[in-house]
This record gives sequence, C-alpha cells and structure tokens, in this order.
Amino acid sequence: MAESHGGAKGPAAGAHTGAEGGHGGGFPPFESSTYASQLVSLAIFFVVLYVIVSKLALPKVGGAIEARQNKIEGDLAEAQTLRDQSDAALKAYESELASARSRAQAIGNESRDKANAQAETERKALEEQLAAKLAGAEKTIASTRTAAMSNVRGIAADAAGQIVQQLTGVVPDAASVNAAVDASLKG
Repeated sequence: MAESHGGAKGPAAGAHTGAEGGHGGGFPPFESSTYASQLVSLAIFFVVLYVIVSKLALPKVGGAIEARQNKIEGDLAEAQTLRDQSDAALKAYESELASARSRAQAIGNESRDKANAQAETERKALEEQLAAKLAGAEKTIASTRTAAMSNVRGIAADAAGQIVQQLTGVVPDAASVNAAVDASLKG
C-alpha cells in the first residue's frame, strides 16, 4: 500500500478537525467577532486608496482630459481659421474669375467691333471698286452697242439691198436702201 503524506495512517489522518488545530467555525469574513477589525482595515484601505487616486491618478487623468480638450479646441480653432482662409480664397478666386470674364467679354466685344469696322471698310472699298468696274462696263457696253448699232445699220442696208436684188433682179439704189433702213430702225 502506498503511504500518505506526512506518514500518518488511517482515515482521520488527513482531515482537518477543530480538535487538531483546524479553524473551526465558518468563513472568517462572515464571523461576527472579526467585523470591527475588518471595518478598520477597510477604512484604512479606502483612505490610502483615496489618497493614491487623488494625488497620483486623478491629476494625470485630469491633465490628459484637459490636454485633450485643449487639443480639440485648438483643432477646432485651426479648422475655423482654415475655413475662413478657404472662404476668403474662394471669394478672391470668384472675384478674379468674374473680373477675367468681364475682361474677356470686353476684349471679345472690342475685337468684334474692330472686325465689324474693318469688314465695313473693306465692304465700302469693294463696293466702290465694283461701282467703278460697273461704270466702266456700262461705258464699254454703251460703246459696243453704239458700234454694233452702226454695224447693224450697215449690215441691214447690205442685207436689204441683196434681198431686193435677188427678189427683183435689179440692184437697188444705195440711198433708197439707206432711207428704208433708217425708217425701219426709227420705228
């Protein structure tokens, strides 16, 4: 058989009993005889814990909270400053854009007016050239008509003389043919 610890033998050797130096009774925190000492120990522990927390932990936590609050306020102030700057930059951009648009509009209007004036000048010069060419053409047409009409009279007189000769077999007198052609041309 195996030996038990401590060399004791028998069933009662390993059991704790009140007679053998055991604790006897119930759980110590619940014993009424230890309430007073437990309350004093508890009070001392809480006082020490309060001092430690209030002197060491709370200032660190308070400092962290204050630093965080300051950081948040600083970030908000910086964000507001940046927002104000961006608003100012946007207004300046819009103002510059409007100014550029108005300048572009003015330049466009000026260019259009110059182009219109130049086109009008060129149109007038072209009209004058065309009028001069037209006058020259009319003179040429008039002189050509006059020449053609004088040729027509001669051609008509020759044709009339030949027609009369072929029809009658007699050569007509040139003065009578010219008189007949003149009478016919006058209407």
